[in-house]
Amino acid sequence: MWKPFFNYTCLLLLFVLTSFSGKKEQKINIVFIGDSITEGSALADPKIEAAPIYVAELLRHRKNISSVNINNSGFSGHTTVDFLPKNNIDFPKVVQAADAFAQDKTAVLLFSIMLGTNDSAMFGPNGAPVQAVQYKDNLSVLINTLIDKYPEARFVIQYPLWYSPNTHNNAGYMQEGLDRLSSYASQIETLYAAYKVSHPNKVYLGSKGVFSFFQKNHKKMFKAENGKHGVFYLHPNAEGSKALAEFWVKGIQKAII
Repeated sequence: MWKPFFNYTCLLLLFVLTSFSGKKEQKINIVFIGDSITEGSALADPKIEAAPIYVAELLRHRKNISSVNINNSGFSGHTTVDFLPKNNIDFPKVVQAADAFAQDKTAVLLFSIMLGTNDSAMFGPNGAPVQAVQYKDNLSVLINTLIDKYPEARFVIQYPLWYSPNTHNNAGYMQEGLDRLSSYASQIETLYAAYKVSHPNKVYLGSKGVFSFFQKNHKKMFKAENGKHGVFYLHPNAEGSKALAEFWVKGIQKAII
């Protein structure tokens, strides 16, 4: 007489355990916001070698992710100033991409943002040099506007990459720019801490180790470029682009768990 009851109990327990342990497959739509490093403009074939392409490949191999769609809104030479909504330069392109993704209500809409390289320059890019606090404020305006427009979206603020202190192409970066770039890290962390309070589980941090990794491995991971002060290192090569994608995925994983 206990056998039917025992079988029913086992089936019920299995159902409960499966319900709690099983994770629903997710669809991920990502808009990448950035500059030439995100765009992959220094690569031989950005359409297959840019870091966002590798991010999509890495995520598609993860369990519990059914599909990944990306938009690469990286624009060479651009700064946080170019992405400010009021300036009407890059922001409409970001919105156009996000609007297309947002039509799918079953997918997670995510913005991966890595800006700062061109902001840090001594001269050349729009608004440069952008001082540390203004850099934070520009990111805040961008993210706040996107949060208002896409309240269900999630955001990952990725840390900028190291560049060599003799970097000088059409824009001047040099040691002054590198020092300014380094100062942005604490501003990113301050911004993240504020969003943890104001918008819990909406804004996430990327991997801080990306800066030191490329600093240590720049000759292997960066393209050697001729500048006004000798060979400089600013843009990842194809191998560096793959490595960058792995760092970006670390931050993105936090946002989609």
